[in-house]
Amino acid sequence: MPLQCKFGFREHRFKFLGCSPIFRRTRVSALTRQRSSLSSCKKINCISIMSLSASEVLHLDAELKLDCKNILGESIVWCPERSRLFWVDIEGMLFHELDPESGDLKLWDLPERAGSVALKEDGGFLFAFASGLAEYNLKSGAISKQLAVLEVDLPSTRLNDGRCDRQGRFVVGGFNEKQAEDGGQPLSGIYRLAADGSVVRLVEEGVRCSNSICFSLDGSRMYFADSPTRKIYMFDYSGELPTNKTLFYEMPESDPGIPDGSTVDSEGNIWNAEFMGARVVRHRASDGVIDTIVHLPVPNPTQMALGGPDLDTLYITTARRKMSDEQLAAAPTAGGIFAVKVPIKGVIEPKFKSIY
Repeated sequence: MPLQCKFGFREHRFKFLGCSPIFRRTRVSALTRQRSSLSSCKKINCISIMSLSASEVLHLDAELKLDCKNILGESIVWCPERSRLFWVDIEGMLFHELDPESGDLKLWDLPERAGSVALKEDGGFLFAFASGLAEYNLKSGAISKQLAVLEVDLPSTRLNDGRCDRQGRFVVGGFNEKQAEDGGQPLSGIYRLAADGSVVRLVEEGVRCSNSICFSLDGSRMYFADSPTRKIYMFDYSGELPTNKTLFYEMPESDPGIPDGSTVDSEGNIWNAEFMGARVVRHRASDGVIDTIVHLPVPNPTQMALGGPDLDTLYITTARRKMSDEQLAAAPTAGGIFAVKVPIKGVIEPKFKSIY
């Protein structure tokens, strides 16, 4: 039934699809699922990127959980203490809280676009707003503490994808919103906010659209994608700054889409949303090979979180930004939250630790 929510001086009507995700698992042959085929084996920086046969790849179908029609849903995170999902709609300037069991939904208007959000150890929230990093008080509807203003000399950039590393520091990258007009200039950077409020730039080279930031279970590796390159890289993250940049996965030319948000499961493997590819894939950490594909009925998955009581439900944000009327007619639930049970559990995401 439609779910009506009045919050933050806006009225929203969404459709909530039940209290548990509907799912099915199938193993599909190359004839019936040609889009699952991967590139042939090739050596990249000493990593063997091979394809599994179609019968070895697990195929799952995600189903609509909440028809919220986000313009650009992103940065979904599961909070085990509250048993709630939190995420942002970047272009809608909204912050969401959902109880996936009851369907209870709350929304807050944000003062500006937020590219990502992180849970804090004290129960609050850290936002990567377009202009900088800040704590936002949901009760007062105001920024309670401005932590860092970044890239003030770059009016075409904003903060985008972000996540806490295993040490509880917030790592965030930027996005050059004028890249289509300026020839794809890599103007933005990747930054880390420490517990004492200090900020350091992690890599010298610039980026166009930062995504896929996530960390190995032991915290020794950082994964990252500059989305337009269609490549996911990994870094040695055991020192003060990331080093030894290595290509982890390059999308084959035959595959549509670009790498968007990522997360790591309890086996250390990397899940990635393929924006414009209508799917989320799981890469084996050992070699980058795709062993699981989650198919969606909408083209633009953006980020995912493994949540629920057993951390075995994959919740996926999606977007409808820049879709034509014809595309929206073909995928009317674009911008919704999708979910599917998966045969592997997630891990509890680190929270931001602060001493300031």
